[in-house]
Amino acid sequence: MRLRVALAQLNQTVGDVDGNADRLIAAYGGAQRAGCDLVAFPELAITGYPPEDLVLREGFVADGRAALERVAARTGETVAVVGFVDEEPSAAGAPARRYNAAAVCRNGKVEAVYRKHALPNYDVFDERRTFTPGDAHVVVDVRGVPVAVSVCEDVWIPGGPVVAQARLGARLNVNVNGSPYHRGKGEARRALVADRAREAGCPIAYVNQVGGQDELVFDGGSFVVDAAGTVRASAPQFAEDVLIVDLDFDAGAPGGLLVEGPRAPEMSDLEQVRSALVVGTRDYVRKNGFTDVVLGLSGGVDSALVAAIAVEALGAQRVHAVSMPSRYSSEGSRTDAADLAKRLGVDLRTVSIEPAFGAYLDMLAPSMPVPPSGTGSAPAADLTPENLQSRVRGAILMALSNARGWMVLTTGNKSETAVGYFTLYGDSVGGYAVIKDLFKTTVYDLCRHLNAVAGREVIPRAILEKPPSAELRPDQRDDQSLPPYDVLDPILARYVEDDRTVREIVAEGHDAALVARIARLVDANEYKRRQGAPGVRVTHKAFGKDRRLPITNRYRG
Repeated sequence: MRLRVALAQLNQTVGDVDGNADRLIAAYGGAQRAGCDLVAFPELAITGYPPEDLVLREGFVADGRAALERVAARTGETVAVVGFVDEEPSAAGAPARRYNAAAVCRNGKVEAVYRKHALPNYDVFDERRTFTPGDAHVVVDVRGVPVAVSVCEDVWIPGGPVVAQARLGARLNVNVNGSPYHRGKGEARRALVADRAREAGCPIAYVNQVGGQDELVFDGGSFVVDAAGTVRASAPQFAEDVLIVDLDFDAGAPGGLLVEGPRAPEMSDLEQVRSALVVGTRDYVRKNGFTDVVLGLSGGVDSALVAAIAVEALGAQRVHAVSMPSRYSSEGSRTDAADLAKRLGVDLRTVSIEPAFGAYLDMLAPSMPVPPSGTGSAPAADLTPENLQSRVRGAILMALSNARGWMVLTTGNKSETAVGYFTLYGDSVGGYAVIKDLFKTTVYDLCRHLNAVAGREVIPRAILEKPPSAELRPDQRDDQSLPPYDVLDPILARYVEDDRTVREIVAEGHDAALVARIARLVDANEYKRRQGAPGVRVTHKAFGKDRRLPITNRYRG
């Protein structure tokens, strides 16, 4: 028995049930023409994933079901496995039960429905809020081969649904996924699915969606493992693809042997990060109805990286940069910004903030604190002008956004966001924060990676070699306010991403006073982060859905 299986990793849009159905029908037709016996689509492919509280709307669920029926009506002998939201009425007065489900469609109808058993409720997942777990299994005959269907988290459970279905006779398990990317996730997925295949004693075909959805990026990377857990075919990451593989169940190997299927080249870690930023930015901009973006180009490394990513995501003609010098801006920063804009081919305009900055200082002078006797400055005079400059720049960018319809990209990194080294309603304003989940050291690593891949200086060496500075006062450098980033970032990684306490981090050998200071800064600036723009998630714990801590918080462990 020989089975040809297609894994269609598509870029669906949450809520676009009719558009998503059209894409499924088109991909189904291609698989049908390729002689496939079965085509599997990602988790909740009808509604897009994750639909979050849209699932609570009766009309949304009904529209999704109608779209599913339209897809099913177009099916023939080729089986389609389609993710959708299923619904079951409850007792009188109680809300209906809704399920994260996969429909098995064939010959114009929905033949069977599998309801996801294991509902994740950690990291970015909150499925128990909207879904009810299923408890039944589905094994269908496809050209004489018993094929089981499972959904995403079900394959992560030792002794769970995949193993139970194998015991019911399944010789292939089709697992449909909406598994978001973070660094290291691909390797973890493949290892886990390999474990489950060995435990179940049958091959697993793993299909994952691709594309950006708010802060999440789905990297595709669909693959098939044999019963021994060996990856036999794989699709590329961060791109739509239909992976077609052939399984021969008469070859004598346990559970079936893959005899033909492509293998996508492996991506390096930094190349995956770059791709995630590009896909996340492109989809957020386009799926929300924008065509062009604008950002402040300071001549620093953060805005340089954001501009380079935006150009790759949208094209140079869609990226607009603004140089906004003040009395403190160095000549080097101005020329570095101009050099970068020329290298990237982006539109660069200059808008001096001096008239507005000076006017603000004059307007506020009567209300500013009087300097104490014998001193040359007011108690808060060092920060007030700095924040004013940033807020003037933010107002300029938002004015251009209003006038031109451009989305503003913010340029803050995770190190600055963690410790509050940014201005609320200033450099934090905008629609999308491209590098909000990259520590400063990673920003430098990624810039060097871009240059290495391009074989030229996309990011000029001058930008990479000069000391980081906000340039909001004379001769300012970041290390006057913060520890060097190669010292700061490891502590932040332990405190923010790994949830270590101050005591635990100090026990690892870090300076006690420094760790306590950094932890205080992180905790004190939670309120600022809550007001920030969404941005691409590339680590296992980003600021946002991953990390939910109270603003009012006196714990100092």
